[in-house]
Amino acid sequence: MPSYSIDGVIPVVDPSAYVHPTAVLIGDVIVGPNCYVGPCASLRGDFGRIVLEEGSNVQDHCCVHGFPDNDTVIEVNGHIGHGAILHSCIVRRDALVGMNAVVMDEAEIGEKAIVAACAFVPAGMKVPARSLVAGIPAKVKRELSEDEIDWKLEGTQTYQALTVRSLASLHEVAPLAQVEPHRPRLPATEVRSLIATKRG
Repeated sequence: MPSYSIDGVIPVVDPSAYVHPTAVLIGDVIVGPNCYVGPCASLRGDFGRIVLEEGSNVQDHCCVHGFPDNDTVIEVNGHIGHGAILHSCIVRRDALVGMNAVVMDEAEIGEKAIVAACAFVPAGMKVPARSLVAGIPAKVKRELSEDEIDWKLEGTQTYQALTVRSLASLHEVAPLAQVEPHRPRLPATEVRSLIATKRG
């Protein structure tokens, strides 16, 4: 992975975490145990500190940054979807920030809350625990059901399993020129979309 020190501060990655080789870590970045950082994610700790606590994930094309003297923190089992942007904010334990959502300065996403895909959480907003927020700007829509909270945790656990799989078997290869006979499928996981879960 491209990893850079700045002003003598070097990123830290726990050995049990997986950071994709195309992700970029700069400066005061701390990636905790069992975390996953996806392809092309940018974690720029060149102003403020960035902390990923145990079991959290930052998926592909996410951008995480912050102001000086402000920590941007993703707490235990935090789940940051594809393309999301976090800036000088806190994502509390077991919360989810959806795909392409933006969470601005000094906002706080409460424990077990969900920020919908493409939502814009404005600076300073405090999202209540166990709530769903959506829209531009984000507004509280309702309290989450136990099924939705369980669904989120299952998704996060799937990324924790992906961390283990990636450490064990993901490596760069040359692509094949054609599909081989009896091409294998990837191992099945238990994770389902929220729509499929609700139909379930």
